[in-house]
Amino acid sequence: MGRHAGLSLLVLLGAAFLARRHWPVLEAGVARLTHADRGWLLVAAVATLATWGCSALAQQGAVPEPLPAGRLVTVQFAAASANHLLPSGLGAGAVNLRFLTRCGLPLARSATALAVKACAGTVVRGCLIGALALACPGALRLPRLTPGAWTVAAWTAGAVTVAVTVALFAGPLRRAVRRVLVDVRAVHELPARAAALWGGSFAFAALHTTVVVAVAQAVGLPQSPARVALAYLAASSAAVLLPTPGGLGSLDAALVLALTLAGAPGDAAASTVIGYRLLTVWLPLIPGLVALGLLIRRRVL
Repeated sequence: MGRHAGLSLLVLLGAAFLARRHWPVLEAGVARLTHADRGWLLVAAVATLATWGCSALAQQGAVPEPLPAGRLVTVQFAAASANHLLPSGLGAGAVNLRFLTRCGLPLARSATALAVKACAGTVVRGCLIGALALACPGALRLPRLTPGAWTVAAWTAGAVTVAVTVALFAGPLRRAVRRVLVDVRAVHELPARAAALWGGSFAFAALHTTVVVAVAQAVGLPQSPARVALAYLAASSAAVLLPTPGGLGSLDAALVLALTLAGAPGDAAASTVIGYRLLTVWLPLIPGLVALGLLIRRRVL
């Protein structure tokens, strides 16, 4: 936990340094956002509200047992706020884990339900990225690196691959993967649950992408919606590797970089990221934490 906190602090400091260095671009981005199209911002706001229902649908689809629908949606809203306080999705995971155990699921089953939902979300994102990459050839561009940097990246990727392979053959992790596969099979034996899992996971990713695309349209980003969607999905997938709270700093930098590499002006890319963060993080943060406190007080968590 200490290492995660240290790495999170390092990433946040790096983000603060970049923000300071590129402050004129950020300032221009904020100014551009104040003159954004209100209709597109409304579309983005509605899409943001719908994400919590889709997250609840995917979580219900990850377990065969029925869960209380109203409380499940409220828990997803509260979990999203908790996720911005702890790194690597630990906040949302802890809230959902507590809720599932309160609903009577054993701790091991609750943990595998979260893993099933996460795996479905990862598969959906990968499929969306693949489909958009085929639809927009050449849209994904890697930043220019020196040969030495590419060598370091290749060695790092190889080391990570070896570490993951060794971990998968370890006894405890192998048993955990086996439990996840058992739960996946149980869920897919119920067509309604399988549809909820995959439909909710797809809708959740698609709606978050819609928020970014709508904000981009509102600020007049010249790139096509498909290219903006591809940039967001690629950037958010890469940002998962950096354990900052809610992707704060890591996602922002990755998304601005992806949009600018796709040809967007710096101030328009900054406006898009600021608008996306405002709708999905800052505006719901306090209400979500209040909801979290009420859920704890009423012993739902």
